[in-house]
Amino acid sequence: MDSPRFPNSRPLHPITAPIPDRAKQGGLSVEDMFTQIMSALQKSTIDIADLRQECNELRQANSNLERYIREQAVHNGSKQQQLAGSPTAPPSPVMRPRTPFLGPSGAIYVPSPLGDHSLSAYPFKVRDIPGFWAVVPAGGAGTRLWPLSRETCPKFLLDLTLRGRSLIQATWDRLLPMAGQARMMVVTGEIHSQAVRDQLPDLLPRNLLAEPSPKESGAAIGLAAAVLCRRDPDAIIGSFAADHMISGEDAFLSAVAEAVETARHNHLVTIGIAPSYPATGFGYIRLGDKLDIPNAPNARVVSQFKEKPDARTAASYLSTGNYRWNGGMFVVKAKFLMELYHKYQPELAEGLEAIAAQWDDEKLRAKALEDIWPTLPKIAIDNAVAEPAAQEGMVAVVPATFGWDDVGDFSSLADLLPAEVNQPRILGDSKWVVTEQSAGGIIVPASERLIACLGVDDLVVVDTPDALLITTRARSQEVKRLVKKCRETGWKSVTL
Repeated sequence: MDSPRFPNSRPLHPITAPIPDRAKQGGLSVEDMFTQIMSALQKSTIDIADLRQECNELRQANSNLERYIREQAVHNGSKQQQLAGSPTAPPSPVMRPRTPFLGPSGAIYVPSPLGDHSLSAYPFKVRDIPGFWAVVPAGGAGTRLWPLSRETCPKFLLDLTLRGRSLIQATWDRLLPMAGQARMMVVTGEIHSQAVRDQLPDLLPRNLLAEPSPKESGAAIGLAAAVLCRRDPDAIIGSFAADHMISGEDAFLSAVAEAVETARHNHLVTIGIAPSYPATGFGYIRLGDKLDIPNAPNARVVSQFKEKPDARTAASYLSTGNYRWNGGMFVVKAKFLMELYHKYQPELAEGLEAIAAQWDDEKLRAKALEDIWPTLPKIAIDNAVAEPAAQEGMVAVVPATFGWDDVGDFSSLADLLPAEVNQPRILGDSKWVVTEQSAGGIIVPASERLIACLGVDDLVVVDTPDALLITTRARSQEVKRLVKKCRETGWKSVTL
């Protein structure tokens, strides 16, 4: 198979250039052969330099195109805002997310591509999926993107792409066409509940479940399932984190629809993300045999869940083509999920059902939360039910093709932002940033004072009014360790 080539590029000359027959027969001296090899090497070096130049030109063209698209989006967004009082305006109001540092910018409403009803892979003629409830766990300690995010303002409340919508608002926009306003539910901590109300004014008050304290995804998703079992016994829930970014909404809709159809056959279904590189920060799902389920042609049995691997193991996973990233998305019947909880985590199941029985009475709910919630085990849903259920063949996976990122650190955030060639990414107003011979990395000028960088590459600089973070992209996953040390050394106030 021919190797991929850039447009207008020349083929590379191999270092081991063909040697004439007489050289093979001893006609050339070692010095002559060495001269030929060095000549071929020099030629290859020139060709590689040309390819690098072509790559730089392509990146520049791509940056210009992205800038043009952003300018057009802002222009179109201003037109959308003029329609705010008309019956054709979007039902979910466009508002600036509540972020403590990033300054205001023009709010933009971008219509979803799902609106044209022309998705060939989606088996239904409407976007709404009958019986489907979208559950959004919205939690976090605000440590991975500190000091931009804080304990009281985790990343799901931030607009990290400067498009005028926070991550949780983007998640709402993505799920709303499938569930409708009445079947959208958010599970969050009491400390974040008011911010969630502010950012999602269309969320029905009875569908906001507030936890007294963080208990991991096992309790959060289980609480939603226990409450829904009482409200809608036939409910199928889909759990999607509030702080993930997804591109390719048509592929996302198709994957969720297949997952719902698979869940109807009593499977706990996860959506497997196509890996784009051998990541060591994600868990993996090993694909098993295909399931014969109507309207879910891609559904397969989960052969095994794999913990976060080292680089070599991750590369071996990708080489087989039988693994997907575990993005923590689960679709399942609410009643079936509670059955799994009773089987594998009976203490958690009984506690959640006791709380759910009192949920619709505010006073009884408060008493049940006070008495029962602190006693619940703190465990992720993967460990609680998904992994043991997979060993018994009760977990399925729908391999998906949409783009996904959990925005787990500043390095991954940098990859999501546009940049000029050989320049750092900037999250915020670029007028506060001056660089010279500095490439890569990300700069967040949230304190609105000048940040000047000279001759440094791949730095992470986050400047807020009360804290300044300087690290490298390679060490950005360790920021939460720094937050812990700040708390231990008396700087807890800058983490809240």
